[in-house]
Amino acid sequence: MTTATSPRALEHPARDQIRLEAVLHALSDPVRLRIVRDMARERAELSCSYFDLPVTKSTTTHHFRVLREGGVIRQTYRGTAKLNALREDDLEALFPGLLAAVLAAAGAQADREDATA
Repeated sequence: MTTATSPRALEHPARDQIRLEAVLHALSDPVRLRIVRDMARERAELSCSYFDLPVTKSTTTHHFRVLREGGVIRQTYRGTAKLNALREDDLEALFPGLLAAVLAAAGAQADREDATA
């Protein structure tokens, strides 16, 4: 894992340290999958406050940490905001097609759930 150089720098795994098990674990939770789907749809860096999640702030922080430590997202501070970006290039290089397949499956599942609601 890369080391933080300042108190505001966050640790992220280097590309060669990202493990499939960690990525799959990070994507296995419905809230984290929702975060990733939103990030993929917006295709931009998003602040944590952008996400309206059905969990407490501390749980939201936990979900973002799991995504970051799993190598799914990169978090950076800009002023007082913490911005989040998908590590699409890293994931595609390591696990070709995985993120696209997971996002497509999650979209199909959401469509099925919407149809039955």
